[in-house]
Amino acid sequence: MHTPYDGSSKLFTIGLKPLDLNDWIDADAKLLAYLDEKDRLAARVPHDVFGQLPGSEDAQREVLMLLADHLPGRFPRTYTRMGPQVDVVPAFRRARLDDPLTPPLLIAAGIVQEDLVILQKRDDGWTVTAGALAFPSSWRLRDKLGRPMHEVHGPVPGFNAGTRNAAMIERMFDNLKPELPVMRWNWSLYGDADLHHPEPGNAGRRFGTGEVAENIFLRLERQTLRKLPDSGAILFTIRIYIDPFEALESHADGPAIANALIAQIHELTPEQLDYKGMSADRDALIRRLEALAAK
Repeated sequence: MHTPYDGSSKLFTIGLKPLDLNDWIDADAKLLAYLDEKDRLAARVPHDVFGQLPGSEDAQREVLMLLADHLPGRFPRTYTRMGPQVDVVPAFRRARLDDPLTPPLLIAAGIVQEDLVILQKRDDGWTVTAGALAFPSSWRLRDKLGRPMHEVHGPVPGFNAGTRNAAMIERMFDNLKPELPVMRWNWSLYGDADLHHPEPGNAGRRFGTGEVAENIFLRLERQTLRKLPDSGAILFTIRIYIDPFEALESHADGPAIANALIAQIHELTPEQLDYKGMSADRDALIRRLEALAAK
């Protein structure tokens, strides 16, 4: 369904687009599987998937209440609300909005497929102050918590402190309006379908040791940014979609998309290839894509 790797969403560009508030959150048939995986990770590595700083509590509660108001109207067959509780019908779950023992952002993340990260403006810029991050793509929440955006993006080529992109992001965050959320796509290639991928992207070969890459999975990130009207914080949501390469091979536009991917990989600098974890596999990936493009 989602093919931003066809060239419509370039890597290492900001690429923000207006977002209809009705489409703020996505929910599909994999909702139960995603929520179960969040539970499993919360039990196994709790400090990796949630963190908060003092002063983020009001923004967390605002996020939870916005979701509680939005979800039943947008997905009436999936979510129902009765007073201080939200039921996730197909997942057989009930969330208490007034649970005093669970941080509000963690409650919120437990009813949606998205990961949720809160940013608040501090003296050194927009800063990560809370996050429920079960499904990272080559980063760790504990490395970003309490850091301003120019440090959060420090490892990203072209987005570190002092760059034009870093300055543009800060200005865009300052000018974001509650009634005008935005979204962008990001994509990567991985060697498996795991949702939880905190390890850096440049850790050796991902797709086998042969001349042609194997076990390729297209990993998509649907990212949204929404200014919270009461607290003034920004909510950053990340929804992960994963498709095996075979889905691209059976896609009606598969050869054209493969050509677009080849062109984008050729355009990446050595630093960008390394960040995306494709340096060691670049040629093998291109050979696999070329075989599809030739069909």
